[in-house]
Amino acid sequence: MSIKRNALGKGLSALLENSETDITSGPIGDGSAPVSGAVPTIPVSQVEPNPFQPRTDFDEAALQELAASIKVHGIIQPITVRKLGYDRYQLIAGERRLKASKLAGLKNIPAFVRIANDQNMLEMALVENIQRDELNDIEVAISYKRLIDECSLTQEELSERVGKNRSTVTNTLRLLRLPPEIQAAIRDGKITMGHARAILGVDDIVKQLMMFRDIINGNLNVRDTEALARVSGNKSASRRAPSSIKNTRSFELDKIQQVLSSHFGTKISLKKTGSGNGKIIIPFKNDEDLNRVLELLNY
Repeated sequence: MSIKRNALGKGLSALLENSETDITSGPIGDGSAPVSGAVPTIPVSQVEPNPFQPRTDFDEAALQELAASIKVHGIIQPITVRKLGYDRYQLIAGERRLKASKLAGLKNIPAFVRIANDQNMLEMALVENIQRDELNDIEVAISYKRLIDECSLTQEELSERVGKNRSTVTNTLRLLRLPPEIQAAIRDGKITMGHARAILGVDDIVKQLMMFRDIINGNLNVRDTEALARVSGNKSASRRAPSSIKNTRSFELDKIQQVLSSHFGTKISLKKTGSGNGKIIIPFKNDEDLNRVLELLNY
């Protein structure tokens, strides 16, 4: 007895590219010939948003640019929808194109009309968006998590669906273990995936947040962050913290040291550890020089 494979298991391409799910390619006239490449236009006002859309942020400037292009060239790539009723459609893929078309003042839009249930819709929407470049890493991670939880996929199956290797999927999912403050910074582009991987090398949440603030305040690059993570995650290295963190000095700290040196007329030593504490050393040559420094300190 053969078991019919669930359509969800076929993935995005099977659902979007299979003509059997496209009601725009059925027979016309006497039914002897299919519609070849026919794409109907449907009213923009009849297209409802996709409730499974994983994207939350759309670049307004980019949408305006796309709208301007649509005014000149029209829609190059049709959107994909499913029919809900006589005059109702639900978007599956192409939300940027739909939004830009509305901005361009289009009344109708070309669309592929598919047959899909809610579970199909979820997988199609998530995978279609993951395969685009506009999603930030946190949105991708949330989409991966939804595919695993709501579509009952393993990480191995997920990696096959999205065309990524297993380690990439695993590392992306790990981002969701970070504190919300750090996740927001990744989403907003304040830190990179490289910074996030280094922070994940430290298990303690308090240390993760301290590292994050050091990265932001010190404008640390990924290499500096990795050095900081090695120190923060190694208790035996704490005694070597000042020298180990030497390379993570920020431009801001160097600037402060220069300003202080200029003010006191001597080379000031400013040291800061990964935990945020530190010290300022003001050298003096003799008693007279000490008195000069004390006067500058209003002592």
